[in-house]
Parts: sequence; structure tokens; C-alpha cells
Amino acid sequence: MKTIALDGRFIGEGQPVYLIAEIGLNHNGDMQIAKKLIDASFATGWDCVKFQKRTPELCVPEHQRNVMRDTPWGRMTYMEYRYRVEFEKEQYDCIDMYCREKPIAWTASFWDLKSLEFLLKYDIPFLKVPSAKLTEHEFLAESAKSGKLVILSTGMSTVEEVDAAVEVLEKHSKGNYILMHTNSTYPAPPEDLNLRVISFLKDRYRCIIGYSGHEYDLEPTVLAVSLGASVVERHVTLDHAMWGSDQFASLEVHAMDLLNKRIKNINVVLGDGVKKVSEKEMEVRKKLRGY
Repeated sequence: MKTIALDGRFIGEGQPVYLIAEIGLNHNGDMQIAKKLIDASFATGWDCVKFQKRTPELCVPEHQRNVMRDTPWGRMTYMEYRYRVEFEKEQYDCIDMYCREKPIAWTASFWDLKSLEFLLKYDIPFLKVPSAKLTEHEFLAESAKSGKLVILSTGMSTVEEVDAAVEVLEKHSKGNYILMHTNSTYPAPPEDLNLRVISFLKDRYRCIIGYSGHEYDLEPTVLAVSLGASVVERHVTLDHAMWGSDQFASLEVHAMDLLNKRIKNINVVLGDGVKKVSEKEMEVRKKLRGY
């Protein structure tokens, strides 16, 4: 069975699922909210919290920069908003120290090479490449060359595009990557989740496969693990009513706890697939059959 090292343990078939709590931008630029979400992730037994790192002047298209937007901090340009919610070195130094004290791992999705350089200054367990960057091969190559485990989401991508991305990762990372099945709609409708793709990805690429869920419910994620997802990523929030486009499709704290409890014993329940009489059954067998 294929396994891969991640955050001090092995991930893969027969191993406990690795849980990533995607805080993303749900902190709304507020370090106290970020700390509360880190606290919640640690308290509910998740393995890692994940943020998003962008350099606004590199990531915001020119035509969007001066578009006006209503925000909780007043009306401002989209560029001003992006800077308002973006964490920088001071905040990430705080996150790094706070997570070490728990302890819980942390990392971030990154959207430009300057952000990659920034994140590599920290001792993070892996790099997360979002689905939007899957077709940017130079971006993938630089990620893989870092020596860090690369986790790549495959949303809104064709098989041919995933093939090409995997070829880049194979060349530069020597197999040190994980692919995540996902649907990039927020929230993702049940009829579009297509969880059987998890088995397809496992068969096609012979690598560790995870699931990044953007749906409302818990059941699809539980099913994803049953189908072979070894890593799970879900957006998390303190309250669905908070401002922000990702809040409503995120898990509140009680749901984080419920999901962890539902999936943590799945591999134990599924077993090894070998038909045999268990020790407890032998006791029943002796009573009912006499031998």
C-alpha cells in the first residue's frame, strides 16, 4: 500500500486521515478570529490549519483594482480590500508561534511565486497549490523544486490538464505530491461532487488522493474517505453569518468536531478486505455451533 510522509507521520491507505482546516480568508484580516479558528481546529482534533497567501499587486487583475466594493470596513476599491484582509509577516510570525504552542501544523495556499518565497521561510509541512494554478506549469515546477510535499487541487480541470500537471510534478518532485479531488463551486451542489473520481484518480496516477470539499453537508466527505481519500480539506468558520464569500460553505466548530468523529474510524471499520472469522466471532461460533 502506498504511503507518504506528512507532518511526522504516514498518510495513505490504512493510515488515519489527515485533516486540513481551511481558514483561508475567513479570518477577515482579524488575528483574533484567526486565533479562535486555530483554537477550534486544535480542540476538535484536526491536524493542520491552512491560510491563503497572495501578493495583491501580482494577483489582482488591472481591470478589477479600482472596482468599488462594499465591505464591513466601508466602501473601498477591490485592491484596498485585498490589502485589508491579507496577512503579512507580522501576522504569520504570530500564527507560527501560536500554532507551535498548541501544537498544530499550519500552512497556506499561495497564489504567486513571491508568496511561495515568503512561505518557504517558515517550517511548514507542505505547500498547497490551488486548482486555479493547476495549468501554470512554471508555478508547479517551482513549487515542486522547493523540496516540500506539494498538495494540488484538481478542481475545474480536464483529465488532460491533470495529466500535464502530474508530469511536471513527477519531473521535479520525484513523487512527493498528493492530488485532491474537488469541485471548485462554492458551495458545490451534490450532483456535481462526482466522488467516484477519487477511485479514478487513484487508478490513473498511483499516488495519494485527498478530497477538498466545498459542499454544505458532512456526508459527502465521509463518503470520500470511504472511497479512498487519505487527506481531507474543508473550509472552517466561527459563524456562517460572518461577512465573506466562503463563510456559508464552511464548517462551523460543532460540525468540525462531528466530521472528525465520523471519519476517524473509517479505515478500522473497512478493514483489510480478507474474509476471516474474528476472535469475537469464534466465541459465538463455539456457543452456536459447538466448535
